[in-house]
Amino acid sequence: MLICLLLSWSARAEVHVTGNLGTSLQAAKVQVAPPIADQLRQAEKAELSGYVAAKLDASYQNRILAQDYQRLIEPFKQHDEHSCWQGEFWGKWFTSAALAYTYKPTPELKTTLSNAVEGLIATQTPEGYIGNYAPESRLNAWDIWGRKYVMLGLIAYYDITGDEKALGAAAKEADFLMKELEEKGAKIVEMGNHRGMAASSVLEPFTQLYVRTGEQRYLEFAKEIVRQWETPTGPQLISKAEVPVGQRFPKPTAQRWYTWDQGQKAYEMMSCYEGLLELYRLTGKPEYKQVVESTWQNILDTEINIAGSGAAMEAWFSGKPLQAYPIAHYQETCVTVTWIKLSQQLLRLTGEAKYADAIEIAFYNALLGAMRPDGSDWAKYTPLSGQRLKGSEQCGMGLNCCNASGPRALFTIPLTAVMASEEGAAVNFYIDGTYGLKTPGGNRLVVEQQTDYPASGEIIINVKLKKPERFSLAIRLPGWSEKSTVQVNGESITGVTSGEYLNISREWKENDRISLSLDMRGKVHSIGETPVYKAITRGPVVLARDERLKGPGLEAILAPVTDGNGYIELTPRKSDDPNIWMTFSATFNPEAYTEYGAEPVEVELCDYASAGNTMNAYPFFKVWLPQLFDPRD
Repeated sequence: MLICLLLSWSARAEVHVTGNLGTSLQAAKVQVAPPIADQLRQAEKAELSGYVAAKLDASYQNRILAQDYQRLIEPFKQHDEHSCWQGEFWGKWFTSAALAYTYKPTPELKTTLSNAVEGLIATQTPEGYIGNYAPESRLNAWDIWGRKYVMLGLIAYYDITGDEKALGAAAKEADFLMKELEEKGAKIVEMGNHRGMAASSVLEPFTQLYVRTGEQRYLEFAKEIVRQWETPTGPQLISKAEVPVGQRFPKPTAQRWYTWDQGQKAYEMMSCYEGLLELYRLTGKPEYKQVVESTWQNILDTEINIAGSGAAMEAWFSGKPLQAYPIAHYQETCVTVTWIKLSQQLLRLTGEAKYADAIEIAFYNALLGAMRPDGSDWAKYTPLSGQRLKGSEQCGMGLNCCNASGPRALFTIPLTAVMASEEGAAVNFYIDGTYGLKTPGGNRLVVEQQTDYPASGEIIINVKLKKPERFSLAIRLPGWSEKSTVQVNGESITGVTSGEYLNISREWKENDRISLSLDMRGKVHSIGETPVYKAITRGPVVLARDERLKGPGLEAILAPVTDGNGYIELTPRKSDDPNIWMTFSATFNPEAYTEYGAEPVEVELCDYASAGNTMNAYPFFKVWLPQLFDPRD
């Protein structure tokens, strides 16, 4: 591949595209408008209130602003690493912080971002390297992976500020990587770990550099990465799209689990597919989109559990049917984050409701369940039974990968709750607050949501529009809501279908009101054959037993009492524990040793995100409840 080391900066045109975080490029300028446009574009502004806003604010203050970014920069000054992944921490934290800033642009965070970029760029070597690996170990282990996060962070800063110095530093990093690979005759898919997926996930920032600089070499390198995927030593992310993600390569031994042999590594695989979607936007090659859609569906069908995430020991393992069992290192937060990010990519690209459904379930369960109540810390793994234990420090950095990564998914939510489209707007997530965007006619539209969802299923959406305009307002009807009702200004709307958007096309005017009522009945789920396990959901929220709540010991065998149609009556209760968000009581039949059975008992359940989640203790909890085996059945 011909490598040109000189950057050719020409005048950039103002073009509407989205940045690497899904944000609108307001300060930045781009040279290339991707020929494939997204169906949905994020809101220009969001002001949230209620429970979700409190979680965002906690993370903003206690994780984003509290981070000592100088410590994250320090490894880039040393150039003495051979195997660890210190290079990822700055970029993960920074892209989280950049997302937080697009949601709430405070001067304090802006100063932090600017200082963090300035400090990082100061470590760049004359040839362009920003990394921490010793010269003899470069390109190996996690070196290229770390460079990816450097570029993503620098590009995110450029998108916010238009700072050419940041974009130039990212371009120099990219140019030096291409030069090294060419001079050493190295294939990127043979570098690092996990069949080259960690290294070749650098595809994402290379596509973004092409959009922002117009330099063809970045697009050509992106195409070369995908070509190498399909070589004998590559991860074959295109040709294996129809193969279940947990079965694409022979399972490595325990000793080789985290090496190049592991082709089922969940986080890295999805990161590559994020980059492939960006390349699809640039090339319009239908196969790329089909491959990602097919793989996403396969992950949902074979891996994603009731809490909205999956993977064990950080790898896909065909785990969906096994989720009721105790599983080692289950549901890594980095996997949850990347599942949400990949689903966000597909949501804005296609506008399909199933992606919003998946995001919502993962957000309220696996993601918030991994976040410490005050937002200061994130669990590395979040099992469906057991304890939420603190993750260990990695690479001497004072934190681990999930501490840095958790907010990257959290802060995708505010500006995607309501999004703009060519036809009007779409309400994806029901979160109390106001959302500002533009109508197809260019008028200012404010969508105001009044709700305590998902504590209840009642949502009021007020339209604030000074000038009447005809457009479509799409309302997502979650797939789990079997009975939903929608009214506009008191008049019922027909054609309500679960798992789809209800497109309401009319002339909207100031103070028009949509009333939405969702089905919040407790639903009982079953899994397994011998034994059978039961779990309960309410709306998008998984419920769990917790040893802090009333009821028999967690080891008790309890059968939920249903109405015969798979639903259980849930009565709201107020918890004395400030760390528990929602509590309900329900009736269960306990194990009996009499001929006539035992009297039903009342058992309290709480939302999964609160289960076992405290500041100073680690209570035991359980989602899946084992049922008695009866040989007569």
